Amino acid sequence: MGRYSEERRTAVLSKLLPPYNGVVSQVAREEGVCTATLYNWLKSARKRGIAVPGSRKKTAEDWSGEAKLAVVLETASLNAEELSRYCRGKGLYPEQIV
Repeated sequence: MGRYSEERRTAVLSKLLPPYNGVVSQVAREEGVCTATLYNWLKSARKRGIAVPGSRKKTAEDWSGEAKLAVVLETASLNAEELSRYCRGKGLYPEQIV
């Protein structure tokens, strides 16, 4: 088992993802986690299909093709209200997904 609990990883990783889009070096300093560890967590999240923006990319338009596909797949079955809720949580606009 790793040095960090799954809950801790999730909490720290959430600071790097939308809507916060934290800077890895800053979050690493604040949380006392090595930057390499954070990059590994981001890489692992991408592999699990979580929509993760690139390290310097802050908007959905700049995300990788894999991240865009992950968002489209996550939202495909949502109605308008659920889609709006999802977008608010991710810091997106519905127009960016369709």
